[in-house]
Amino acid sequence: MRVAVILAIAIATVAGIETYTQKPSPAIQLRDGTVYFAQPPRLVEAATTYNEVYVWGATYYFTLSLPENAGEPLQQVTINQHQGVDNIRFDLKNSFAFEGTRSDKGQKFKLQDGASNQKSRTVTLRFEPPISPGQTITIGLKPKRNPAVAGVYLFGVTAFPAGEKSHGQFLGFGRLHFYGSRFNSIFFPYGW
Repeated sequence: MRVAVILAIAIATVAGIETYTQKPSPAIQLRDGTVYFAQPPRLVEAATTYNEVYVWGATYYFTLSLPENAGEPLQQVTINQHQGVDNIRFDLKNSFAFEGTRSDKGQKFKLQDGASNQKSRTVTLRFEPPISPGQTITIGLKPKRNPAVAGVYLFGVTAFPAGEKSHGQFLGFGRLHFYGSRFNSIFFPYGW
């Protein structure tokens, strides 16, 4: 029996017949029209270009991997500051997104809308057009400045599939650690 299966696969391969085809997974849609990813994206990394307090010109990178079997394209991402003394404000006009990682940048993606809610400490970014499954994307958020208070800052990342009524799926926390600068500790030993 085993020899027959191996022989059938060998004949099909030589004849150019495709023996296995992986079809994309369909999205999950509830009766009320709510759309879910079949396989949600994954938060790969969170990093900053500068990790000293009160620094201007930093970029916070959040890298997501959208699997082939996601079932739906990625339409929107929210990033919510869950932990950290200082309330970080972002310059959404200069924030951006691209295919790939920080060290391997690809084509840029257009961000249609960017909104910030200071009370809930949440940034919402919408892709137009939505990002197709099977890609790694990186979002570059530009803070107006790094926090004034050193410590660990946690950012919750949630992804939403395309659709009128889509359900956000929490991907995890991006962790950024900010340190007091040498200048600050000499001249402002108790903080700003």
